[in-house]
Amino acid sequence: MNIAAGKEADLDSSIQDGLLGDPGVSLMGAELNLDDALEAARKRYKWMPLCAVEEWIVLDAIVTDAERAKVIAAGCQPMFLFAHKVVHDEQRRFEPGHWVRSSMGTTFKDGFLFATRNSVYVLLGPGHRKSSSIETIFSLF
Repeated sequence: MNIAAGKEADLDSSIQDGLLGDPGVSLMGAELNLDDALEAARKRYKWMPLCAVEEWIVLDAIVTDAERAKVIAAGCQPMFLFAHKVVHDEQRRFEPGHWVRSSMGTTFKDGFLFATRNSVYVLLGPGHRKSSSIETIFSLF
């Protein structure tokens, strides 16, 4: 088995075991076309790079109270974003059609703007939110 196929198999296994077993809560992201969704995001986030995604899951990391306090003290929230499909990335870090996992989030606003310290993910269409272990989240890399 080549390394790429092995990583893809590991990704599929992690998604199936830790992320897809329980769909979590159904949410609706932006119900706008791509240009309008990006324009709405740009009004709130003037300088941060935008990345529009579909088929997304907001993952709330299962952490202890002490771990949560440390994360919040660092200016973050114990949440991550996994998206099956990148639609558009302003900085061309991610190819359209590829998957992406964010770094730890800082905010989740208006039901479709998931921000990290260095990016804003514009969530398009339907998605989910669920809890997941840190191990499962970090296996998506």
